[in-house]
Amino acid sequence: MDISVRVKAGSRKGSLMEPLDGDPAASWVVFVPERAVDGAANRGVERVIAEYFGVAASKVTILRGHSAKLKRVRVDDAGSV
Repeated sequence: MDISVRVKAGSRKGSLMEPLDGDPAASWVVFVPERAVDGAANRGVERVIAEYFGVAASKVTILRGHSAKLKRVRVDDAGSV
C-alpha cells in the first residue's frame, strides 16, 4: 500500500501518526521528535508508520520526498486500517 504523509519533524508531540483532513496532497500527518538532520527524521517516520500499521520497520520505504515534508511511502504487508 502506498500512502502520502506530511511530516512534522522536531515535534514536541512525540511519535504520532494521525489521519489528515483538508490536505489534498497528503492523507496522513506523522509527528516525529527527530530533527531533519542526516536522515534522522526519515528513520523516525519509517519507525512511526511501522508501529502504526503493525509491521517491521524494514517493510516501510520512503519512495519520494526524502528531503521534503511531503513524502510518498510504501508499506508492505500492511493489514487493512
